[in-house]
Formats: sequence, structure tokens, C-alpha cells
Amino acid sequence: MLTGPGARAQSRALDSLRQVVATHPQADTTRVRSLQALATEVGKQQPVEAIALTKQALALARRITDPMGEGQALLRLGTLYRRQADYTPALYYTEQARRLFTRRADRAGLSNVYMQLSLIYMVQGSPVPAMQAGLKGLHLAEQVHDQQAQVRLRVTLGNIYNQLGDYRSAVLVLQTALRDARQLGDERAVASALNVLGNSYQQQRRYRLALASYQQAIALNRKLGDSKSEAIDEIDVAELHEEQGRHALALLHGQRARQLTRTGNDVFSLPAAELIMARVYLALNQPDSAIVLARHGLQLSQQHRNNENIRNASDVLARAYAARHDSARAFTYLQLFVAYKDTLSGKQVQEQTSALRYGFELDKKQQQIALLTKTRQLQAQKSARQRQQLYALLAGLGGLLVLASLLWRNIVLKQRANRQLNERNDQIAQQRDNLDQALHQLQATQSQLVQREKMASLGELTAGVAHEIQNPLNFVNNFAEVSGELLAELRQELDAEPLPAPRRAVLGALLQDLDGMQQKIAEHGHRADSIVKGMLEHSRASTGQRRPTDLNALVDEYLRLSYHGLRAKNKNFNVLITTHLDPHMGLVEVVPQDLSRVLLNLFTNAFYAVAEKQRHLARPYQPEVKVCTRRHPNEVEIRVRDNGTGIAAALTDKVFQPFFTTKPPGEGTGLGLSLSYDMVTRVHGGTLSVETQEGEFTEFIIRLPLDIED
Repeated sequence: MLTGPGARAQSRALDSLRQVVATHPQADTTRVRSLQALATEVGKQQPVEAIALTKQALALARRITDPMGEGQALLRLGTLYRRQADYTPALYYTEQARRLFTRRADRAGLSNVYMQLSLIYMVQGSPVPAMQAGLKGLHLAEQVHDQQAQVRLRVTLGNIYNQLGDYRSAVLVLQTALRDARQLGDERAVASALNVLGNSYQQQRRYRLALASYQQAIALNRKLGDSKSEAIDEIDVAELHEEQGRHALALLHGQRARQLTRTGNDVFSLPAAELIMARVYLALNQPDSAIVLARHGLQLSQQHRNNENIRNASDVLARAYAARHDSARAFTYLQLFVAYKDTLSGKQVQEQTSALRYGFELDKKQQQIALLTKTRQLQAQKSARQRQQLYALLAGLGGLLVLASLLWRNIVLKQRANRQLNERNDQIAQQRDNLDQALHQLQATQSQLVQREKMASLGELTAGVAHEIQNPLNFVNNFAEVSGELLAELRQELDAEPLPAPRRAVLGALLQDLDGMQQKIAEHGHRADSIVKGMLEHSRASTGQRRPTDLNALVDEYLRLSYHGLRAKNKNFNVLITTHLDPHMGLVEVVPQDLSRVLLNLFTNAFYAVAEKQRHLARPYQPEVKVCTRRHPNEVEIRVRDNGTGIAAALTDKVFQPFFTTKPPGEGTGLGLSLSYDMVTRVHGGTLSVETQEGEFTEFIIRLPLDIED
């Protein structure tokens, strides 16, 4: 745990920020910034709480339309998940930030986005996309003169060069970044540059400089209260001592690093700490201890897809099993080591990264050449004008009046030409804007036509099926009615006939059974008739026109319809349905036919998920489906949550793709969620997203704007 002045200062800062958040409950930008500041401070020791606080800030920023706060929260979530080695949500939130900053043409924000992407790719051992993103970010940071972003991106690029074995380029870039970071007073960038610079010195066997750099980084991170970065520095010092054969010191620093990762819940650095300790034990001829640590490190690294750690763990395990004379396992891990070594330093990777660096430098040189050429042209034009003026003056004083009149005429003509040129430019700009607007309208109309064509085809199919069912169903209902009348007449005839009591009792019981069966036929026939009529109503082609709709009533109606549809197939199925419908929802402008199809699809999927989980789960389980509606100032929200099978994390990005389904073959077309996504986003201008955890829950969230321009 942290102790001393740094810890006390951090504790005071935390208490102060918590007090600010508690005393300012108003939903405004001040609260957004306070939540973000508190999350930053909390994240040093409690990353899970920091993620929750940042998500609160993100939700509030979106609710009050605070794009700056929204972008900062998205980037912060990407950082927090990256430091937790959870790269799927890290990429998800960073990509959302990229779309936001792109829409706002915010080059400063985009430079930070590309820096985040570069770090994510780098820690996963993917140097080519890491360098590509880093160079993009550096180019944008130079354009907007963001010195801090330039420094941090150079540190990131130096780290990539170091991973690729280009230590000379790494040292040059990092020394420049370290100097600039110190001038800016950016202590975090200084600590990062010192750490990576120590790595480069170590690879060049300049051990004294490497140790000095690591020690400075440790002291600075300890002062900042950054236990995660301090753990990385301790791991590097342990590797430095292990490389020089100082096994006791290496083990000491490795144990310090491991303790820091456990105290700070740092799952990212824990594998590296265990791997350096495993290498020390291997050097001390203790292969059993090395295998235990290396296998655990490999397992964690494979979970987080960290190629560098996988390579290092494979190397340790191959050598440890070789020391135990277990040739089969040693060869298996040696193959894994070679495969991942190639992904990090293969010839193709070197060629691709070199091409990226060359392209970046070439662009900069071309810009400099263009600027120099333009300057020379201006100077040449200026010199030519000066010579012409000198010749004109030497021509004699006699032509002064003529020259003055010609100059005046030229000025007038130039002003007139400039006015005409400006007017023409304005006309061209107006025509360009009109064309852009027409193009956007055409694209939107095209998307709507495609969507309506899909729904029209589906509606025609549904209508055809319903019409085919309706004809025999009418016969069933008619014959059921006639059968009831005949049974009534038969009962009257039986009452009029003089029959023995036993005979009358038997016939009466049979008539009663027939009467009950006839009533059931009539009851279910009418129920089927109402379902067919509902299908016909549902299959009518949508007009695409929004009209005021009671959203709560629509949700409740199709929730019951979906549940009874499943119950008709499986009478033993029961589920707990919980609804929280906002009483202040009121009327909402939507396309009822389209939205009802979306709701019916989501409800059906939820009931299917809980039914599948109940069918396969051995322990007691209560299926539950929750439906919530809520009205916000600028939008309405519908949430459909089930505690069913959930969706695997690797599949969440594909659920809205056409023809993709998680259901077994024959039980799903893969079109339901795709069509639902199109109807929500393109028809209503809203969003459809999913939050899920495999084996636990799935929640679909519909958000529809309240003010939509047709």
C-alpha cells in the first residue's frame, strides 16, 4: 500500500473531490467535470470504482448535451479498460470517441484518440497498427500545436521503435520527448519517457544509464501515487539485474512489483512480474517454481491477448521443461515462442513499420519543400516588381501623370475583378452546399427505400400466410357454431324421449363432454382468428409516417403478445415479467408499425434466451424478463433485459449484422436484429445497443430522439 506524504496528499485530494461531488448534485457541466476528476484520482488504486464514476459522467454528459465532457469520458474509459487489460471495451469506447471528434472536426481530440489506439495495439503486441495510429495522432497534434500530445505520442512511438529493436531511433525520439516533457512540466510524460529510455539503454547494454533512468522513473511515479507505473518500473529493474546475473536483487524487485500489482488490482502488469520471477528461478536451477509462475503468467496473457508476454512465457516454459528433460512439452512451448516472436519482430512487420515511418517523414519533407518553394516564388515576384518600379521611375518625370492614371485604373479594375471573383466564389460555395445537402437527402431516401422494401417483402409474406390460414379457420369457427346449435337441439330431443335413467345418464354425460369440446374449439378458434387479424394488421405496409403513440401501451401490448405466443408452443414455460413503465411518458411521435416489429423481435429473443437457459441449467433458476421505459429531456428510452444465456463478448459486435444469429441452425434467420437496427437508426434516427455478459444477462437499449426533423 502507499504510505508517506504522497499517500496522505492523495487521500486529502480524494476526500476533497468526494465532497465536491456530494455537495453539487445539479445535472450540469460542473458535476460532469467533478465526476471525471474524482474518477482520475480514484483510478490510481480502485480502477473498478473509477470506471463506474466515469460511466456516470458519460451518461450525464450525454443527457445535458455536453460533447466536451462526453469525449473526455469516452477517452478515459478507453484508458481505464486498457490498464485493466480488457481490450474489447477499451477499443469500443475509444472508437466512440473517434466518431464523436470526427463529427465535431476536433483535431486535438482526434490526436488523443489515435494515441489511445496506438497504446492499445502496442500492449497487445501489434506494432504495425500501433505505429500507424501513433503517426496519425502526431500529425494531428502538430497541426493544432498541442505540445503535450506531441510529447506523449513521441514517447509512445519511442516505445514501438524499442519493441521493434530499432534502439537508435528510440533513444533519439525519447531524448527529445524527455526534454520537451520537462519543459512543459508534464511529470507523467517524464516518467514514461524515462522508463522507455531505460528499456532502450538496457537493450544496448548501457546498464548504468538504464538503471539511473529506471530509478528516476520509480521515484517520480511514487511521488505521483501511480502504483501501476511504479510496478512496471520495478519489473524493468528486476529484468536488468537478472540480465547481469544479480539474481537476489532481481528476485527482490520482482517481488516488489508483484506486490504492487496485487495491491493495485493491476491485472495488466501481474503476468510480467511473474515472468521475471520465473526467469530468476530458472537461472537458479529451480525449474518447478519457474513453471508454476510462467504457466500462470501465460494463462493471464492469453486471456488478455498480450503477444509479448505470451512470447516471453513460452520461452521460459520451453527452457524450464527442457531442464526437467520433458522434451515433448519443451518443443510445444518452443513452437509457441517462435510463432509469437515472428508476430512481434518478423520481416513483414519490420517492412510495414518502416514504410509507415518513411511515409510520415516523406509527407513532412514534402510540406517543407512546398513551403520553401512558395517563399522563393513570392521573393522572386517581389524582386520583379521592384525592378519594374525602378525602371518606371528612371523613365523620367514626364511620364509620372500617365503612370499615376494607369495605376489608378489598374486599382479600380482589380477591385472590380476581386468583387466579381468573391461573388463567383460565394455562388460556387452555395451550389456546393446545396449539392452536399441534396446528396445527404438522396442517401437518406435510398436507405429508407431499401428498408421499406425489406419490410414490404416481409409484410407480403406475412399477409399471404395469414390469408391462407384465415380461410380454413373460418370453416372451423362456422362449424363450431353450427355444432353448438346441433348439440342444443340434440339435448332438447333427448329430454323429450322417454329413456331409462341409466341410459339417459350415459347420453347426458356424452353430450356434456361434446358440449365442452365444442366450446373449447370455439374459444380457441376465436383466439386464432384474433391472432390472424393481428398478423394482417401487423403485415400492413408501413407508411413511414410518425404519429403520436402511447409508447407504454405499445410496449405492454407486444410484450403480452410475445409471451402468449411462446406459451402457445410450450405450455409448461413460465417467466417472471417485470415492467417499469414511466408514468410521465405521454405520447411520442413514432412509426407504430415499425416500432412494434422491433419490440416484438426483442421480446421474443428475451423469452427464447431464458427458456434455453432453463432447459440446459441443472440448478434451480427463475427466468425473468424486465422491461423499462423512461422519458428524458431530449429522448425516450426502452430497455429489455433478460437473465438468460447472454452473448459471448467476441460476438457482441456482430449481433446487428444481417444473417448473423446465435441460435442453433434452423431456429433463426439472422435478420430480426438487423432489421430492428435499421428501423431504429434509419427510420427513427435513434440508437439500438446491447449490453451483455455470457451466461448472466442480455439488455437491449432503444433510444429515440424526441425532436426529429423529417
